[in-house]
Amino acid sequence: MRYAIYFTPDQDDPLGRVAARWLGRSVFGRQVPAPVAVDTFSAAEIAFHTAAPRRYGFHATLKAPFRLAEGRSEGELTAALAQFAAEREPVVLERIKATRLGSFFAIVPETPSPELDRLAGEVVEEFEPFRAPLTPEEIERRGPENLTPEQLKNLHKWGYPYVFDAFRFHMTLTGRVPEAEAKRMERAIDAFFGPLLLEPLELSSLALFAEPEPGAPFHIKSFHAIGGERERKTA
Repeated sequence: MRYAIYFTPDQDDPLGRVAARWLGRSVFGRQVPAPVAVDTFSAAEIAFHTAAPRRYGFHATLKAPFRLAEGRSEGELTAALAQFAAEREPVVLERIKATRLGSFFAIVPETPSPELDRLAGEVVEEFEPFRAPLTPEEIERRGPENLTPEQLKNLHKWGYPYVFDAFRFHMTLTGRVPEAEAKRMERAIDAFFGPLLLEPLELSSLALFAEPEPGAPFHIKSFHAIGGERERKTA
């Protein structure tokens, strides 16, 4: 089993609900929304383009998937995340947008947020003792030959290339979209998410996700309010 620490909106959050319909999967429970056709894309085309992010669900990575270090337990990890979240303050992104990052589309902040970057860095450092070292196979899957020196250093030290100065908050909406279809996809995303992309995004919770076996969908194991006002656990 692998674990990850992600941000995902609350179960009742409008953006989260719409994103679950877009991806064809909710990370809360086992709901599988009906396929949707959007703009000029058929339901089958949307399902194809969202296949890669569907396995992970709608989320932003803070601590990338990891195996538990020897001697550590899921209970300890859950308790540590609950305490960590209770001691932090929510972060509000006043403006977000959907954009193309390389070859895929994601929701990102419109402007940098030092508070968000600080929170992400604290998550990486705080939960490093729970992470087992990467195996050679896991390192190879990250394509180390394509990483910058900084990213390669991060991979070996922290288990993930894109942390600290290399971190960029994003909530993935598609897999790789060919250049010829990029404008069409941009229009479809804008049409589907509509005014929700004009609303602030509040990071008011942290979630522990789990991958029961290689290739299985990630699902929420525990959900913790930042500030500790409300806490919900789901298995």
